[in-house]
Amino acid sequence: MNGMASDITVVITCFNQASTIRQSVESACAQTYAPALVIVVDDASDDIATKETLSAVEKKPAVEVITRLSNGGVSAARNTGLSRVTTPFVVMLDGDDLLEPDYIEATRAELMADEQIFAASSWMKTFGILNATVKPTGGNMLPFLCRNCAPATCMFCVSALRQSGGYDESMQKGFEDWDCCLSLFETFGADNLQSRVSIVQKPLIRYRTAPASSNIVSMNSRLDLLRYLIGKHRDLYSKHLEDAILGFEKTSIDRLALFEATVKNNPQIIENCDAATSFMDSPTFGDGGMAAAVRIESKIARENH
Repeated sequence: MNGMASDITVVITCFNQASTIRQSVESACAQTYAPALVIVVDDASDDIATKETLSAVEKKPAVEVITRLSNGGVSAARNTGLSRVTTPFVVMLDGDDLLEPDYIEATRAELMADEQIFAASSWMKTFGILNATVKPTGGNMLPFLCRNCAPATCMFCVSALRQSGGYDESMQKGFEDWDCCLSLFETFGADNLQSRVSIVQKPLIRYRTAPASSNIVSMNSRLDLLRYLIGKHRDLYSKHLEDAILGFEKTSIDRLALFEATVKNNPQIIENCDAATSFMDSPTFGDGGMAAAVRIESKIARENH
């Protein structure tokens, strides 16, 4: 199906991305439901190649390039693009990622089907360093309290996104997309469990992975960023404290179980990995660590006899 999605704008942020921005724009323009407008926000790129690429990109039909005078980060760039949107829906896309041709058609259908859905996205197919299918879950606010359940590439109801305040421009180290979703949930009320983010269960986003990408680097500041999120959205966390704590604990249990299964099936890891050796020499206490170590040693002992 090919047509025009006159109610949708795509905002693509860019900073010194000459090698990728053209493909991102082309993926937005090649949709089965073409957006009314593609806005590229150049966050004050300072390399000539990017400027030349953006100059060429702007010549495409229904593409507009906005150049910021100073670099403010991805949140500021997204807000700049949001301020120029006149359609009811907007897709946010980073300048190194790509949309599959039916992304807009599929996510728009989710938003149109249920007024309780304020944002929609899809699974992701990663490329670059990692080749995998990543499956965010979406949902109501409860799972979002302990982890981000939606990709940064997402289609939003513009009125809701503006009402929530958009993106937090002070968040320069990451998690701004997680914070954005929490702010949207707050807009609909801390007790509202009907409003939600919908996820199309197909990989319609092609997500570029690299060791230096902001998503990877942000993990180095995860605890500080999480402290900021909890403080900023204290009403949400206070009202749903049990769900938040249990959500964090489930993640911990799942990761410990993965470690346990890995070591059971590959006992040589204990000798070849300093972290695994340290864990087995001094298991953590009170979080299931000691029990996992006992089960690991029991399996190894059985196999050795």
